[in-house]
Amino acid sequence: MKTWRAIPGTRRSMMQILAAGLMGLALQPALAWTDKPVRILVPAPAGGTMDVLARVLAAELAAGIGQPVVVDNKPGAGGSIAVNTLLAAPADGQTIMVSANNVLTEIPLVMKTAFDPLKDVRAVGMFARADLVLVSAPNFPAPDLKALIAYVKANPGKVDFASYSTGTVSQYAGMILNRRAGLDMQHVPFAGSPPALAQLMGGQIPLMFDGVVSSLPYIHAGKIKPYAVASKKRSVHLPQVPTFGERGYPELDFSNWFSVLVSAKMSPALLDRISSAVLKAGAAPKVHARLLELGFEPAEALSPAQLEESLRLDFERNAAIVKAFDIRLN
Repeated sequence: MKTWRAIPGTRRSMMQILAAGLMGLALQPALAWTDKPVRILVPAPAGGTMDVLARVLAAELAAGIGQPVVVDNKPGAGGSIAVNTLLAAPADGQTIMVSANNVLTEIPLVMKTAFDPLKDVRAVGMFARADLVLVSAPNFPAPDLKALIAYVKANPGKVDFASYSTGTVSQYAGMILNRRAGLDMQHVPFAGSPPALAQLMGGQIPLMFDGVVSSLPYIHAGKIKPYAVASKKRSVHLPQVPTFGERGYPELDFSNWFSVLVSAKMSPALLDRISSAVLKAGAAPKVHARLLELGFEPAEALSPAQLEESLRLDFERNAAIVKAFDIRLN
C-alpha cells in the first residue's frame, strides 16, 4: 500500500488558501444572494416617482448585499414590458423588478397581458404604501365630504370626477362612491395623474381620486382641497383629513403598495433570501425617512406567502368591481 506524504510547504499553502476563503465568506454581507451586479426593472420612465422610489431601495440594497444594483427603466404597456423582461430573464436573482401592485391587480383586468399576474410573478418584499385621497379644485363649493355629497346630489349630471386612468383604483373609488352615496358623477379618465391634476387646479374638472404622493405638494400649497382618504387609517401626511370609513363609507379602502417582484420560477430558497434583503433595506431608517419625504408610507413586513395572499385578494376584489361596473379600457 502506497503512503502519500505532503510535499513540504504544501500543507501551509492549503491552509492559507482555506483561511483566505473563510475570510472572504466572513466579509461577504450576510444577506447577499449573489456575487454579481443586480438589475432592477422599473415599469416607469426615469425621473418619475416610482423611479425615485426604486433608486432609494436600490442604493440600500447595494450597501446590504455588497454588489452594484442598477435601475433599468422599462416603461410602457401598463407595466407589461417590464414584467415580460423580468420573465424572459433567468430566475437567478440577477434581474428583479420594483413595482406597484396595480401592475398585477388592476391593469391585467382591462388590458390583455402575456403573463398570468397570479401565477407567473411573485412579490417578495413590500416596502412602501401610497394612499388614495379625494381632492377637488380650489374653487369647489364644499368645505367637507358631507357638503360635497350634498352638492353633487343637488346638481345631478353636472359634476365630473377625474381618474389617472381607466381601470384603476382611481376610477373604482369614484364608481363605488356613486353607488353608495346615490350620486351620478361622470368619470373622466386621463393618461396619468399630472394632466388630471393640471385640469383640477385649473378648475376645468371639479373632483379627482388621486394618490397622496402626487397630490400632497398641491394640497400643502393650497392649490387643491382634500376631503377624505380611502384607507383604513388616516394618512400620516394628512392627519387632519378623515378616512371614508369615518364618514360611513368603509368600502372605500384603496391603496397601492410597492414591492420587489421576481419570477415565480425562482427557487424558494433564493426567493426567501431576496425577501430578507429587501425587508432589511426597506426597514433602514434613512429609507423610511426618504419614503416619508416622497409622500409614501413605510409598509409592514410581510412574508412572500402573505404578499401572495394579499395580491390574490386585491385581484379578486378588483375583478368583481370591473365586472359590476362594466369597466373597459376603450
